[in-house]
Amino acid sequence: MEKDKTIDKTDRKILNMLLENAGLSCRRIAKKTGLSTVTILNRIKKLEDEKIIKNRTVQLDYQKLGYDVEVIIKLRISKGNLFKVEKKIAKEPNVSALYDVTGNFDTIIIAKFRNRKSMDNFLKKIQTYDFIERTETIIVLNTIKEENILIN
Repeated sequence: MEKDKTIDKTDRKILNMLLENAGLSCRRIAKKTGLSTVTILNRIKKLEDEKIIKNRTVQLDYQKLGYDVEVIIKLRISKGNLFKVEKKIAKEPNVSALYDVTGNFDTIIIAKFRNRKSMDNFLKKIQTYDFIERTETIIVLNTIKEENILIN
Protein backbone atom coordinates (compact mmCIF):
# COMPACT_ATOMS: atom_id res chain seq x y z
CA MET A 1 0.00 0.00 0.00
CA GLU A 2 1.34 3.40 -0.96
CA LYS A 3 1.86 5.85 1.89
CA ASP A 4 0.40 9.35 1.68
CA LYS A 5 3.12 11.59 0.29
CA THR A 6 1.84 14.69 2.11
CA ILE A 7 2.88 13.37 5.52
CA ASP A 8 6.20 12.14 6.78
CA LYS A 9 7.35 9.87 9.60
CA THR A 10 7.06 12.69 12.16
CA ASP A 11 3.51 13.54 11.08
CA ARG A 12 2.56 9.86 11.40
CA LYS A 13 4.05 9.78 14.90
CA ILE A 14 2.03 12.87 15.89
CA LEU A 15 -1.15 11.40 14.38
CA ASN A 16 -0.69 8.12 16.24
CA MET A 17 -0.19 9.95 19.53
CA LEU A 18 -3.39 11.93 18.94
CA LEU A 19 -5.26 8.75 17.97
CA GLU A 20 -4.26 7.18 21.28
CA ASN A 21 -5.08 10.35 23.26
CA ALA A 22 -6.78 13.27 21.48
CA GLY A 23 -6.29 15.40 24.58
CA LEU A 24 -2.50 15.37 24.48
CA SER A 25 -1.07 18.88 24.63
CA CYS A 26 1.37 20.10 22.02
CA ARG A 27 3.91 20.47 24.81
CA ARG A 28 3.53 16.79 25.74
CA ILE A 29 3.78 15.68 22.08
CA ALA A 30 6.88 17.86 21.69
CA LYS A 31 8.48 16.25 24.73
CA LYS A 32 7.72 12.73 23.41
CA THR A 33 9.04 13.49 19.90
CA GLY A 34 12.00 15.67 20.85
CA LEU A 35 10.67 18.52 18.70
CA SER A 36 9.78 22.04 19.76
CA THR A 37 6.23 22.94 20.79
CA VAL A 38 6.07 25.47 17.92
CA THR A 39 7.03 22.75 15.42
CA ILE A 40 4.27 20.49 16.77
CA LEU A 41 1.74 23.35 16.62
CA ASN A 42 2.71 24.07 13.01
CA ARG A 43 2.53 20.42 11.97
CA ILE A 44 -0.88 19.93 13.60
CA LYS A 45 -2.15 23.13 11.96
CA LYS A 46 -0.94 21.86 8.57
CA LEU A 47 -2.64 18.49 9.13
CA GLU A 48 -5.86 20.30 10.06
CA ASP A 49 -5.63 22.63 7.04
CA GLU A 50 -5.18 19.59 4.77
CA LYS A 51 -8.24 17.96 6.45
CA ILE A 52 -6.15 14.96 7.52
CA ILE A 53 -7.16 15.82 11.08
CA LYS A 54 -10.89 16.49 10.89
CA ASN A 55 -11.40 17.12 14.58
CA ARG A 56 -10.03 16.06 17.92
CA THR A 57 -12.52 14.19 20.03
CA VAL A 58 -13.06 11.52 22.65
CA GLN A 59 -14.29 7.97 22.22
CA LEU A 60 -17.36 7.28 24.36
CA ASP A 61 -18.66 4.02 25.77
CA TYR A 62 -22.25 4.43 24.60
CA GLN A 63 -23.50 1.41 26.55
CA LYS A 64 -22.40 3.01 29.81
CA LEU A 65 -24.34 6.11 28.74
CA GLY A 66 -27.54 4.11 28.27
CA TYR A 67 -27.43 3.36 24.55
CA ASP A 68 -28.15 -0.35 24.82
CA VAL A 69 -29.10 -1.06 21.20
CA GLU A 70 -26.72 -0.73 18.27
CA VAL A 71 -27.82 -1.71 14.79
CA ILE A 72 -26.45 -2.09 11.31
CA ILE A 73 -29.12 -1.26 8.75
CA LYS A 74 -28.68 -2.14 5.09
CA LEU A 75 -30.71 -0.13 2.59
CA ARG A 76 -31.58 -0.68 -1.03
CA ILE A 77 -32.41 2.64 -2.63
CA SER A 78 -34.11 3.14 -5.99
CA LYS A 79 -31.83 4.13 -8.84
CA GLY A 80 -30.76 7.75 -9.01
CA ASN A 81 -31.88 8.67 -5.49
CA LEU A 82 -28.96 7.50 -3.37
CA PHE A 83 -27.51 10.88 -2.41
CA LYS A 84 -30.92 12.40 -1.71
CA VAL A 85 -31.83 9.60 0.72
CA GLU A 86 -28.38 9.50 2.33
CA LYS A 87 -28.41 13.24 2.92
CA LYS A 88 -31.75 12.92 4.74
CA ILE A 89 -30.61 9.94 6.85
CA ALA A 90 -27.29 11.59 7.75
CA LYS A 91 -29.25 14.27 9.64
CA GLU A 92 -30.82 11.70 12.00
CA PRO A 93 -29.29 12.09 15.49
CA ASN A 94 -28.92 8.36 16.24
CA VAL A 95 -26.90 7.68 13.09
CA SER A 96 -23.22 7.41 13.91
CA ALA A 97 -22.01 6.26 10.47
CA LEU A 98 -23.38 6.08 6.94
CA TYR A 99 -21.62 4.27 4.09
CA ASP A 100 -22.07 3.79 0.33
CA VAL A 101 -21.35 0.12 -0.33
CA THR A 102 -21.20 -2.45 -3.07
CA GLY A 103 -23.25 -5.63 -3.18
CA ASN A 104 -26.97 -6.28 -2.77
CA PHE A 105 -27.52 -3.08 -0.80
CA ASP A 106 -26.56 0.52 -1.55
CA THR A 107 -26.09 2.02 1.90
CA ILE A 108 -25.22 0.86 5.39
CA ILE A 109 -26.24 2.78 8.50
CA ILE A 110 -24.68 2.31 11.93
CA ALA A 111 -27.00 3.68 14.62
CA LYS A 112 -27.25 3.61 18.40
CA PHE A 113 -30.43 3.75 20.51
CA ARG A 114 -31.33 3.77 24.18
CA ASN A 115 -33.87 0.97 23.75
CA ARG A 116 -35.66 -1.25 21.24
CA LYS A 117 -38.68 1.07 21.10
CA SER A 118 -36.62 4.03 19.87
CA MET A 119 -34.89 1.74 17.35
CA ASP A 120 -38.28 0.49 16.15
CA ASN A 121 -39.53 4.07 15.75
CA PHE A 122 -36.44 4.97 13.72
CA LEU A 123 -36.80 1.92 11.46
CA LYS A 124 -40.47 2.64 10.81
CA LYS A 125 -39.62 6.27 10.08
CA ILE A 126 -36.91 5.55 7.49
CA GLN A 127 -39.03 2.86 5.86
CA THR A 128 -41.53 5.61 4.98
CA TYR A 129 -38.86 7.64 3.16
CA ASP A 130 -39.35 7.86 -0.58
CA PHE A 131 -37.05 5.69 -2.68
CA ILE A 132 -36.15 3.14 0.03
CA GLU A 133 -36.96 -0.19 -1.58
CA ARG A 134 -35.77 -2.59 1.12
CA THR A 135 -34.10 -2.62 4.52
CA GLU A 136 -32.35 -5.31 6.50
CA THR A 137 -31.53 -4.71 10.15
CA ILE A 138 -28.82 -6.46 12.13
CA ILE A 139 -28.69 -6.00 15.91
CA VAL A 140 -25.17 -5.88 17.31
CA LEU A 141 -24.93 -8.25 20.29
CA ASN A 142 -21.37 -7.46 21.39
CA THR A 143 -18.68 -5.10 20.15
CA ILE A 144 -15.41 -6.98 20.11
CA LYS A 145 -13.27 -4.19 18.69
CA GLU A 146 -14.07 -0.62 17.70
CA GLU A 147 -11.17 1.78 17.54
CA ASN A 148 -9.05 3.90 15.26
CA ILE A 149 -6.19 2.22 13.50
CA LEU A 150 -2.67 3.58 13.87
CA ILE A 151 -0.93 5.07 10.84
CA ASN A 152 2.21 3.32 9.62
